[in-house]
Amino acid sequence: MTTITMRRAGMSLAGGLVAVLALAGCAGDDLGGGSGGNSNSGGSGGGDTSADCAAYESYGTFDGDTVKISSTIEGTEGEMLEQSWADFASCTGITIEHNPSNDFESQIFVQVEGGNAPDLAIFPQPGLLSRMVDGDYLKPLEGDALSAAEANYTEDWLSYGNVDGTQYGIPIQGSAKSFVWYSPSVFEENGYEIPTTWDELMALSDQISADHGSDSVKPWCFGIESGGATGWPATDFMEDMVLREAGADVYDQWVNHEIPFDDPQIVASLERAGDILQNEDYVNGGIGDSRSIATTPWADAGLQILNDNCFMFRAASFFEAQLPEGTDVGPDGDIFAFYLPADTADDKPLLIAGDYLAAFSDSPATQAVEAYMASPEWANARMEIGGMVSPNSGADPSKASSDVLRLTIDLFQDEGATARFDGSDLMPSQVGAGSFWSELTNWIDGQETAAEALAKVEASWP
Repeated sequence: MTTITMRRAGMSLAGGLVAVLALAGCAGDDLGGGSGGNSNSGGSGGGDTSADCAAYESYGTFDGDTVKISSTIEGTEGEMLEQSWADFASCTGITIEHNPSNDFESQIFVQVEGGNAPDLAIFPQPGLLSRMVDGDYLKPLEGDALSAAEANYTEDWLSYGNVDGTQYGIPIQGSAKSFVWYSPSVFEENGYEIPTTWDELMALSDQISADHGSDSVKPWCFGIESGGATGWPATDFMEDMVLREAGADVYDQWVNHEIPFDDPQIVASLERAGDILQNEDYVNGGIGDSRSIATTPWADAGLQILNDNCFMFRAASFFEAQLPEGTDVGPDGDIFAFYLPADTADDKPLLIAGDYLAAFSDSPATQAVEAYMASPEWANARMEIGGMVSPNSGADPSKASSDVLRLTIDLFQDEGATARFDGSDLMPSQVGAGSFWSELTNWIDGQETAAEALAKVEASWP
């Protein structure tokens, strides 16, 4: 969700000041599909270029063709996206019109049902993409675009753009959620080492509590307040715990409701989250007791690390965008992140989110744009501009614009990692963006046990 509220699942920045700047920008609500000349759209292509066009010869030439792309990606981030394909567009002759909207989720349905769909759309949620396939609106990947997608992305990432065995979506941008933020200098001063297993993480929490525990200083800080989306950071935390407690196969069954929402393994996963979030010796550094988590804005909680009130904060890579200007983010800086460990050092479950490109048109020009955006060349061009990372296997970590983004790419490209998409964004909206959020908020607030909260979510499943 952006601000981070309404685009959490598709947060493609994964860090950097870009996200903060993007919040100040705005574009029109009209997605612009099927009608050129929208004053809010960004068009590129067909003009002079200093690029080496030999790099784009394999995509063909399409003088006079226009490809319209709709997305949620506005402001500075949207401008960077448009810059990423400018040379490709100029060399191929394709005019690419990008039409962003903060009302994408509802507007895209209005357009396609009215026969006015864009050629391409960037979906922040696999569930929305799947609904478009169910409505017979999207075109399957074919030819060079399909070959590029299969060559450059892992099965884990591709699976969330695949519906009933047919590939529709390309995971062009991503973020990693399985991170713990900390102060490298404070860890060094205290002789603390980065934990590599869950037991080591809990032992470190105990050590910090023994060394520094007080009414104002605790091992952990956390917050789940996010306006109308309050509760989502708790669901992220729990999803990470399901991957560690029950494993990826059970996670898939749970997300798809093949097992009850309150299956004993899932209850145990929430209780594992509670070992931290409901432990008064562990939380909530610089803020209050464990119940204060329910009313603390999620990003504000992490800022307590900079004030030496807490030592650890679980949050996605895009938390970097919430840090004050001038904060030194890196392994020797004011703040950095480490991978949230699993039960063993060899296990690497990874909670992810990302944006998927999919097509409503199968025109040759549209397919050429798809093929280019599935390539390592596009991924590296976009990363070099700044503020995002790609799960493309050909992504060059040196092109990333921050240490956190390089750490994210390392996890994306770790062959031992098992990636799973944010579960709440794969569930029916009345659960994933409804009862799941609200019941975990009640659980955090001490109104319900883990079993009671999850039983209520189970009862709400449509």
